[in-house]
Amino acid sequence: MCGIAGIIYRDGGGERHVGRDMTAMLQAMKHRGPDSTGYALYRPASDGYVMHIKLAESNGNQDFDFAQRLQRQRADVEGRMRSMGAQIGDIKSTTEYAMTVTFGFDGDLKQLADYVEDVRATEVLSLGRALEIVKDLGDANTVANDYGLNDYVGTHAIGHARMATESDVDIANAHPYWAYPFPDVAVVHNGQLTNYHQWRRRLERAGHRFQSMCDSEIIAVYLAERMAQGDSLEDSMRRSLEELDGVFTYICVTEDALGVAKDELGAKPLVLYESDDIVALASEEIAIRKVVDREIETYDPYEGAVLVWTR
Repeated sequence: MCGIAGIIYRDGGGERHVGRDMTAMLQAMKHRGPDSTGYALYRPASDGYVMHIKLAESNGNQDFDFAQRLQRQRADVEGRMRSMGAQIGDIKSTTEYAMTVTFGFDGDLKQLADYVEDVRATEVLSLGRALEIVKDLGDANTVANDYGLNDYVGTHAIGHARMATESDVDIANAHPYWAYPFPDVAVVHNGQLTNYHQWRRRLERAGHRFQSMCDSEIIAVYLAERMAQGDSLEDSMRRSLEELDGVFTYICVTEDALGVAKDELGAKPLVLYESDDIVALASEEIAIRKVVDREIETYDPYEGAVLVWTR
């Protein structure tokens, strides 16, 4: 079932309380996915990078030395990043089992992320100049309060309310997913890819590795690879409808754009509102009405549609 949402601001500098708005949208769809909530939030791009790192599962086994182990992991992550040449500006513990590192770096981002993930139980949730992925167990209000997202100011975002049907209820299986190792690309989707294993094998042979068994991650890496080869976001998304089989609707975000695609059957719902200052889309209209304080008219994109907006 699950619920997906996206929002992009088109007026002025394009900066608003995107964390608060996305929380309101996702909380309105809590009934579609109460198990976990995830955000891909975009701030204005900076000269450096931001890396979000999970050190442990929030519902994992917290044995007698849990706190000490996490402290060792944090120190190990910092040491590894510095040894690779990262100029660390700030390290923040977002929760007891997650951390955020702001840093400068001129080297290979994939090598850096791989080296960080060699730390036991550690997973890089996102990496980019603008992208920050936050995801955890519970509804949107719970996650937003735990991570202080209501004060997050940014330009655009996507979000996902998950109902676990085929995998565990944990952070590792929560959405969104970033397109490892491509910075600033993330995807949420509702539906299922029927040629998931074919595309996973193909992308793994091309040198990519995956953090999950989720088909959302396949879509993200597929699009990022196409863009790395010179395709635009819109062209990459149109090609995905020819090569990715299944019944799905997905929302993709990059550093400066938000796009949505529906497969040719168009069975998975998505409602869209567009004006001069904002574009908001979600699995249900009630989510959009939480962030637009006026009478609105929404519409459902046709099957096979690909739409892209830039800020």
